[in-house]
Amino acid sequence: MDQWLLSPGRRLSEEEQTLVWCKPSSHKDSEEEIRICNEVKRNWNQGEMKIANILLEGDAGSGKTQLAKALSANFGLPYTKVTCFADMDKSDIIGAILPVLSDEQQESMGREEKEALKALYQSDNLSAAVGILVKTLGITEKQAGVRIRQMVKVLEQLPQTENVKYRFYPSEIVRAFRNGYLLEIQEPTVIRDAAMLMALNSALEPDGIINLPTEIIHRHPDFIAVITTNRGYNGCRPLNEALRDRIQHAERMDMPSIEVMIERAIAKTGYTDRYVLSVLANAIFVLDQTARANAIKGVAGMRSYFYWIDAVAYGADVKESLYHKVIYKITTDPDEIRILEEALNVQGITSELNDINSNRNVKKNMIPTS
Repeated sequence: MDQWLLSPGRRLSEEEQTLVWCKPSSHKDSEEEIRICNEVKRNWNQGEMKIANILLEGDAGSGKTQLAKALSANFGLPYTKVTCFADMDKSDIIGAILPVLSDEQQESMGREEKEALKALYQSDNLSAAVGILVKTLGITEKQAGVRIRQMVKVLEQLPQTENVKYRFYPSEIVRAFRNGYLLEIQEPTVIRDAAMLMALNSALEPDGIINLPTEIIHRHPDFIAVITTNRGYNGCRPLNEALRDRIQHAERMDMPSIEVMIERAIAKTGYTDRYVLSVLANAIFVLDQTARANAIKGVAGMRSYFYWIDAVAYGADVKESLYHKVIYKITTDPDEIRILEEALNVQGITSELNDINSNRNVKKNMIPTS
């Protein structure tokens, strides 16, 4: 929407235009989205009061990444992301200077190493190398990321020799910081190394700089960082105080209301039976609350809701698909499953699910009259 464009005079390259998120027809603007857009737009040219670091903290499946992408569409900024992990090192935050190996030096490498090296040499940053592996090998982004990181480690450990050319491969963080993208930083709470958090903190300063091996770069005026993190997620620590202090706007992302869940489900799946959608939404709520109350680590959220509805829409048994789309995603422990089942019984939801199945079976078996 043009009302929230932050730099109307900016001309994006063709590649950058492809990175600006396009809202699908199923997207529904949320209160959080409208509030953030209004706040950022209002303060965009207010100097020290500018809002460019945003925190979205909430339950798994509450729509944090969807919201980050929607901000890209509204602000007209290219969207990119970095998914943090416990053992992130300097190359993941900044990038790496790597040698360009000759054909002879590559002869002793295995097939997978050669594939990763070829992807690196065909790209100008680490994220692009990951994308090349995904496209050429048909593997997941996570698998490709592991291969590229392993290749970087191999190259960094090679002895330095004369007459070898070196290239710098910036990280996705550096690329967004330098070029003025909207960067989603997923789960920085899992990072163990305090030095890596310090580097991230420095990049989030309003007038932040990043010291690269080849140059010093300054924060692009259009750069926006959106930190997304789950509450109480297994393996996550509390958000670093220094990182939290750099946030200028924060949103608590809870499960939406039943009414909003239903509207989003209709837009996402095309299924329109509001009674069924309501019963299934109530089941998701009860299961999620019961899991929390009993320290069951799994989560029932919007993703589970959408996939459960999709299965039901195509004729799956409502109760049977409940286990495969929701409960087994929360837990497969028999004792914990019994706790979840009892909660559904107490709330009368099991009975409602049985009624839905019975009504569907009656309709299937009805003989049309002439």
